[in-house]
Amino acid sequence: MKPSLQLRIGQNLTMTPQLQQAIRLLQLSSLELRTEVQEALESNMMLEVDEDDEEEPVEGPENDSKQAADTVEAESGLQNDSLPDDLPVDSVWDDVYDSYSYQTTSVADPELSGYDNQRAPSESLHDYLRWQLNLTPTSETDRAIAMAIIDALDDDGYLTLSLEDIHETLGPDIKGDDPQDESSLGIEEVRAVLHIIQAMDPPGVGATDLRECLSIQLRQLPADVAWRDKALMLVDQHLQALASRDYNQLMRQLRLNREELQQVLDLVQSLNPRPGGQIQDTQPEYIVPDVYVRKEKGVWKVELNNEAIPQLRINSSYAQMIKRADNSSDNTSLKNHLQEARWFIKSLQSRSETLLRVATAIVERQQAFLEQGEEAMKPLVLHDIAEALGMHESTISRVTTRKYMHTPRGIFELKYFFSSHVSTSMGGTCSSTSIRAQIKKLISEEPPQKPLSDSKLASILSERGIEVARRTVAKYREAMSIPPSNERKHL
Repeated sequence: MKPSLQLRIGQNLTMTPQLQQAIRLLQLSSLELRTEVQEALESNMMLEVDEDDEEEPVEGPENDSKQAADTVEAESGLQNDSLPDDLPVDSVWDDVYDSYSYQTTSVADPELSGYDNQRAPSESLHDYLRWQLNLTPTSETDRAIAMAIIDALDDDGYLTLSLEDIHETLGPDIKGDDPQDESSLGIEEVRAVLHIIQAMDPPGVGATDLRECLSIQLRQLPADVAWRDKALMLVDQHLQALASRDYNQLMRQLRLNREELQQVLDLVQSLNPRPGGQIQDTQPEYIVPDVYVRKEKGVWKVELNNEAIPQLRINSSYAQMIKRADNSSDNTSLKNHLQEARWFIKSLQSRSETLLRVATAIVERQQAFLEQGEEAMKPLVLHDIAEALGMHESTISRVTTRKYMHTPRGIFELKYFFSSHVSTSMGGTCSSTSIRAQIKKLISEEPPQKPLSDSKLASILSERGIEVARRTVAKYREAMSIPPSNERKHL
């Protein structure tokens, strides 16, 4: 082939840097947006936080003379209020020195003092057990074994390694070099130290399985606790029958009637199957809503949370330094920073406007949910909002991801209001969120002796005009972490 030149006409979509920045800011959460704004403030001299309360000082000869007078007065006051060398014997500190209370402010709520916003240092289960071990008189060998056992516990407090494996992890200086030597460390010594760990708080820690965990907690109860012995027998010998809800077999094996068995079950259910869960080392994460929804005079109103969206403006002092006819490097840099600052502020405004429009459209279509609850949720997909606002579905998806709405019924992610639909016998549609709410309500009202099966739930929904299959009901039930009917059976 011979090389040649050809002229073609075509169209393609090119994303400008400004559009890329606007799209990136649109999909950020409120916390990520604060970080992005802080980075922009540090890198761009033209940007500053818009604080209306602060008044800028007016420059002028009168203001300069006033500042000079204030400086002279401050200096003279400092000289007059010099501190004495020795305090009088009959005086106190507050009589001479002004008391000052140290307070710090927090980004979350600047009105609260530092004492209100300070968080206690997190403590894990392993740290808590090591603290108790330091208070327990033990030998160096037992302490080394105890540390190995504590390291082998998971977050729930269960032992993840066998005693043989823990014995193998101990060094030769602890268990001895010669395994045939009678004085060398054996499995029994490891088991004895394990009993020390199991006697610590929280009750049930150091167990190998659920049966041992419940048994440890029951044995630590006082002997005069009602039905303690029967509960021990139930946990040690008939835990499998309890798991399968075979109450008739339990009454025969334990020789109890229905009322007595219920009291034994109440005692067992008062125990904690996850003792390590009582000690959490994770800090709570607070959700800052992006949008507030409230009802005023019968009308639902939507407004942005201005505290979650930083307000920026152009620094007028630096903007006045720009000279139009100057092409020096410094002036060019100032112009570039000014243009970037304007783009950034415009992207923030576009993000706020888009978020408000999408939230308003969602509230208009989900007013029944706000007034009646989850059962009145209407089916809604991204295409419906995109078509109503004249936007693309990808834009709606970016706006509704990790953005939260504060309503009288709680704080919800904007994605929560979107759900698939199921056809009804009357020709309409029903939201999957509404179906899950109805299933949850039916299960909460079912008789405990005869819970509703998935087939029965599907037939009840069919009577209400909602045609769903049994496997669909099972999928919704599992999504809500509700056990099947055979595990929901009670006396």
